[in-house]
Amino acid sequence: MTNFKILKIGKLDDVSKNYENGKAFLHDLLDLTSCEISVNSMSAGVKLPFNHKHKQNEEIYIFLKGNGSMTLDNEIIDVKEGDCIKVLPQAVRTMEAKSDLQYICIQAKTNSLEHFGLGDAELC
Repeated sequence: MTNFKILKIGKLDDVSKNYENGKAFLHDLLDLTSCEISVNSMSAGVKLPFNHKHKQNEEIYIFLKGNGSMTLDNEIIDVKEGDCIKVLPQAVRTMEAKSDLQYICIQAKTNSLEHFGLGDAELC
């Protein structure tokens, strides 16, 4: 067994064609143990067909291309390339793509991170 795993999902423009509902969930594909990460591609005009919230996980959305809107606790927020949004578990959310929209969503248990960056590094 190696200490790493490689996954090639292809170009972001192809995620909507190659993965169900335009979402590549990396938890299972990379055997992640600390978080869920999804790479997402929504076509212009697509709206998530449901509102949802989480029991314990916050989500971080990193928008890579396009523009759209997120509805967070009934407040509509415009999003575009370069925006990063943290959403706490209890916030009710949904999303709509105004143009082709690509983003990464990271989901992790709120308040679980103990060390990060160089604080978790060891020189070898």
